[in-house]
Amino acid sequence: MEGSWLTLKTPLCEPILQTLEGLGFKEMTPVQAATIPLFMRNKDVAVEAITGSGKTLAFLIPILEILRKREEEWKKIEVGALIITPTRELAIQIFGVLSSFLKNLPQFSKALLIGGDNPMKDIETLQSGANIIIATPGRMADLMTRTIPNLSLAGMLRALEVLVLDEADRLLEMGFETSINTILGYLPKQRRTGLFSATQTEEVRALIRAGLRNPVRVAVKEKRTASEDIQKTPSTLKNYYHICESEDKLNFLVSFLRKYKDLKTMVFFSTCACVDYFSRALEEMVKHTTIKCIHGKMKKRRSKIFAEFAQMERGIIVCTDVMARGIDLPEIDWVVQYDPPSNASAFVHRCGRTARIGNSGNALILLRPKEESYIKFLEINQKAPMQLYTEASELTKVQVLHRLKKVSLKDRAVMDKGTRAFVSFMQYYAKHECSLIFKPKDLDLGKLAQGFALLRLPKMPELKGKQIPNFEPLKVDFDSITYKDKIREKARKERLAKYLAGMWTDEKGYKRKPESWSRAKEKMEKRRNRKKRRELALALKRKHTFDDEDLDELARDVSLLKKLKRGKVSKEDYEKDIGLEKEEETAD
Repeated sequence: MEGSWLTLKTPLCEPILQTLEGLGFKEMTPVQAATIPLFMRNKDVAVEAITGSGKTLAFLIPILEILRKREEEWKKIEVGALIITPTRELAIQIFGVLSSFLKNLPQFSKALLIGGDNPMKDIETLQSGANIIIATPGRMADLMTRTIPNLSLAGMLRALEVLVLDEADRLLEMGFETSINTILGYLPKQRRTGLFSATQTEEVRALIRAGLRNPVRVAVKEKRTASEDIQKTPSTLKNYYHICESEDKLNFLVSFLRKYKDLKTMVFFSTCACVDYFSRALEEMVKHTTIKCIHGKMKKRRSKIFAEFAQMERGIIVCTDVMARGIDLPEIDWVVQYDPPSNASAFVHRCGRTARIGNSGNALILLRPKEESYIKFLEINQKAPMQLYTEASELTKVQVLHRLKKVSLKDRAVMDKGTRAFVSFMQYYAKHECSLIFKPKDLDLGKLAQGFALLRLPKMPELKGKQIPNFEPLKVDFDSITYKDKIREKARKERLAKYLAGMWTDEKGYKRKPESWSRAKEKMEKRRNRKKRRELALALKRKHTFDDEDLDELARDVSLLKKLKRGKVSKEDYEKDIGLEKEEETAD
């Protein structure tokens, strides 16, 4: 800690000090002590600090002080501060902290604009007025580009004093560049901007150059007591690793969670499909504790699940990296990484859900024998000290895979989830950033399928024509496995009858062959790419700013279009080059 709030050269007002006392924040953290004075002195700041270091208060307190000190009283329809965050959960969390401060500063109004709800509710909120807006980039950009009767969001933002981009590296990783550029195009140039991040990537540095004016860079990191090496994880966090084969991972996880069922634990998986499947599996295997699951494809339920888990004293939440950034859940005892993170910085963010603001915590990552070199990589690349989990031998040995297969035989929905989880993991693993360590060819696919408790191997390109040792498919009539949901089972039987009769049709009535889940997912990605291009073109029409990569991509598309019109390139080659291949319809 860096001393009392009273030691700040620019004193804080009494309402803010009262709120800090009520929230139990008696002293400043290093990042708060370094950032707050700069931000309050009209400086743009680019802040890099380890996760759990108190960055939220480092920008909320200056925002309130800046707005409070304006001579002219704020009108209801004037927005003085805009905070952009990558996820709904983080936005809700910041909104909750802000609400605590505004109890003692009732002259300011606030608004929370996030996806998952009807945009009309957000429009009604804005029509009532808001001095401080907390938003996710997609929803904010959507509202800015809408034509709304009796409301001009651009007009409300003319008086903007402060813009904050929280978890800026995550904003860029999640593909929000277009939305951020759209937002920046509507904001006044004369403003204070704060960019907060746990890691500074090249993309973040480019955003700093584009969006901040002569920023002061603040880097707050922790040092090990034994040496002067800077580490990127909190010093109060103990990082463990455990090595086991693919078919033993779930057995180990169940034993581990049973041992610590009276604690609060987060378990990270690589994909949404894995979260759906393994959360269902853990519900069967780990009794007498509450298990929640959350991932990015959930819509309205996400906020409710997040709030429920935050209030729980003990329990387990199974999640993807949607919960890896900025989320401050109370008293997380263990963070377990069942799958390796997509990149090294994500490892730090996952671990950072525990051991926050000086508290102690534990993190554990599970790896296969051929992935053990990842430990050394993390120690060098992320300065994260690791130690072997030595209590594995003390855990009660369990064999849950056979039991999970029985659950799949009783409910086809579980079998389907297992197949999707396996396929999605294979696709995730093939695209891993650290491909020198995580090599798909090194995976024992038979043992991996055993670890997912599959009844049979799915049909997918990665397995086509391969002999898969160490896996024996279950000898059952798979068509006889039914859904527990009677409506879903009835629909399956109708589709099966049509298929057997050679009358297979899709939802629109077109005659098609059944399509694999991975192929359907690939088509969805192509549609998203087309949508992104349309948004990019629309923003260009409105004369908004872009990064060089976006402009290069548009220039290439325009060049190809000209060649198509002159007959220098075929229509098929043009569509292939810009990723708009016609989705083939294959009739029986």
